Amino acid sequence: MTLTLFLLTVVLPVLAGALLPLLRPGRRVLRAYVAAVTAVVLAAAIAAALHAPARLSLWRVSDALDIAFSVDPASRVFSLLAAGLWLPVGVYAFSYMAHEEREARFFGFYLMAEGALLGMDYAANLVAMYFLFELVTFSSLPLVFHTQSREALAAGLKYLYYSVGGAFLGLLGVVFLTRYAAGLDFVPGGGLLDGAGNRPLLLAVVFAAVVGFSAKAGLYPLHGWLPTAHPAAPAPASAVLSAVIAKAGVLAVLRLLYYVVGPGYLRGTWVQYALLALALLTVFMGSMMAYRENGLKKRLAWSTVSQISYILTGLFLLTAQGLVGGLLHTLFHAVIKTGLFLVAGAVIVRTGRTRVDELRGIGRRMPGSLWGFALLSLALVGIPPFSGFVSKWALAEAALDGGPGALAWLVPVVLLVSALLTAGYLLPIVTRGFFPGRDLPFDCVAAEAGPAMLVPILLTAVLSLALGVGAGPLTDALTAAFAGIGG
Repeated sequence: MTLTLFLLTVVLPVLAGALLPLLRPGRRVLRAYVAAVTAVVLAAAIAAALHAPARLSLWRVSDALDIAFSVDPASRVFSLLAAGLWLPVGVYAFSYMAHEEREARFFGFYLMAEGALLGMDYAANLVAMYFLFELVTFSSLPLVFHTQSREALAAGLKYLYYSVGGAFLGLLGVVFLTRYAAGLDFVPGGGLLDGAGNRPLLLAVVFAAVVGFSAKAGLYPLHGWLPTAHPAAPAPASAVLSAVIAKAGVLAVLRLLYYVVGPGYLRGTWVQYALLALALLTVFMGSMMAYRENGLKKRLAWSTVSQISYILTGLFLLTAQGLVGGLLHTLFHAVIKTGLFLVAGAVIVRTGRTRVDELRGIGRRMPGSLWGFALLSLALVGIPPFSGFVSKWALAEAALDGGPGALAWLVPVVLLVSALLTAGYLLPIVTRGFFPGRDLPFDCVAAEAGPAMLVPILLTAVLSLALGVGAGPLTDALTAAFAGIGG
């Protein structure tokens, strides 16, 4: 990675965000400023993805402490995902945040969080990744705090405690593994040898580190922050928290399992069985809690708990096929859940209603938003030819082909049950929104969301369908990029 691209993708949004509250621009200048920065970052991320791989070392203190960055297939996937969604969500936020206070502060931390996340995406070793992992937490925390209500402050503190606590478990792994791995830099397939150190101790350390990093991804038992923080944050923040920032935990786990330890070191051990069991438990629990939840944003937050554990299930299969399935769901879930949270925000802004049971007949007033919600719901359930079907099929197939023991069959069963629950907590919103019944008229006089909000919603809805229809080339590209990495 060249220094110029690093400055444009990582340093530019961090500095631009830090300066924004000091500049105190007017609303029109503020919007132009944020749009320009996020557009430049997206262009630079695309250039970095196309650029020949190169290692950029920023700070080398010793052989065990090196802050370095590079571009590889994993960083391409996660950096393009982050930069690609940050721009449309930012455009949506122009309209949404007009109804909130302290816009400049919100957008300042919004930009800083993007830079920190992209820095983590490009990290070339465990030390750099850990440093940026923590920075992602501290830069995104003010987005949860933003409204400064009692609920937001409590939710932000919970997010902080869970994230920092999980990161300390991850730090335990960093300390041990930088000593016993073949080298500091991420190596496809990992570099931890069977003879490295005390194997039972290393297995326990790896398990603790994976669970710790997975706190950001909402893995049980460190999932509690997610359904608390998402409803408290403004809708644009909820969208990036669910779709992108929570994926920082996925990337950390991917790096640890596939680029440091190596899937062959863990395959068939108690660590793999325990991690798969936690992931499947989280898939079912998140779906069940979403089914029972009446708050719209909290229902979507519980859904995220479930859906990200689909991804972790794929990673924990410790095969190249499972990894590709997990990455497909990483991309598809990010697009789908971004759109769903944007719809929730539009409904809240236009109607002030936050509960599912208050939304009967809303399709009469906000048909475009509800149609977007309907398409996105079908995608998340996994109805063909939407994108969610492709990734869930890939995960089920990977489990049947390479899952350990009885889990090879249990994984598809749990995914199917979760899909039915997903239909149960999303599709009734659509049917009741369009067909409320004669005796239940919708008494809200709200109008449809404006173009700045509606266009990103419809864009994600169309994209969720297009990615499913055209999933073949993407699947082939991921399969080729990660061939052999499953050990």
